[in-house]
Amino acid sequence: MKTLIVLPFLLTSLPLAAHNLFNPVHADQLRELSPDRPDTTESPITVDAGHIQIEASLFDWRRERRNDVYTALSTNFKVGLTDCSDLQIVFDSYIWENNAGPAGDAEGFGDVTLRYKWNLWGNDGGETALALFPFVKIPTGTSLSNDQWEGGLIIPFSMDLSEGLGLGLMAELDYVDDGTGSSDFEFVHTAVLGFDLTEKWGCFIEYVGVLGEDRYEAYASGGMTYSLHSNLMLDCGTQVALNDDAEDLGLFSGFTVRF
Repeated sequence: MKTLIVLPFLLTSLPLAAHNLFNPVHADQLRELSPDRPDTTESPITVDAGHIQIEASLFDWRRERRNDVYTALSTNFKVGLTDCSDLQIVFDSYIWENNAGPAGDAEGFGDVTLRYKWNLWGNDGGETALALFPFVKIPTGTSLSNDQWEGGLIIPFSMDLSEGLGLGLMAELDYVDDGTGSSDFEFVHTAVLGFDLTEKWGCFIEYVGVLGEDRYEAYASGGMTYSLHSNLMLDCGTQVALNDDAEDLGLFSGFTVRF
């Protein structure tokens, strides 16, 4: 039933677009690559119509007290539907949990999330951009699935502050399982500054807050990006806890490639 959230946006945007999945944007007219990774703040810019973009982690490690979680190929597979929308399939190809407590270790495939990004303005220029980003998580029934449907809405915003300096803001309302069989709302909010160091090198610093029913997680993160060419970008970074409720530490590296 939650997948119905996505359908109205698909149906309303397809007939109005100059380009679509079957009438792709020409290769020499593609926008500047604007991936959602590696920071938590999502980009309001969509994938060009008729093109595919893959954003994936090569290796991701998280530590919470004495528990470690390793993820390989956490992937966001995107396809541009129209000039202002794309469809995304997000999944963790392989997860390995090394738990020090009675839960024990676990490994395998995670759940799958479907996301639809609808850019309201700023896709093709301008100093600001905004998008709406509904999503739904589909349980896969694996040993790492929580067997719960979850969903929410993301609202990413970006602004050019000056040459080579950009600001990203994001508000996200999630309806998620709380681990006891019931569901609660979470409010995720972020702010990121991105800097162009050279034509190919960039960096970012970010604040991430997660407000739950009885907790608040605060993080600081930072990282680097390197553009090998206009359709391929590498990245790496780290995230550290700012309070006791947050995960202690995370390291990540990955890439974005567009076809």
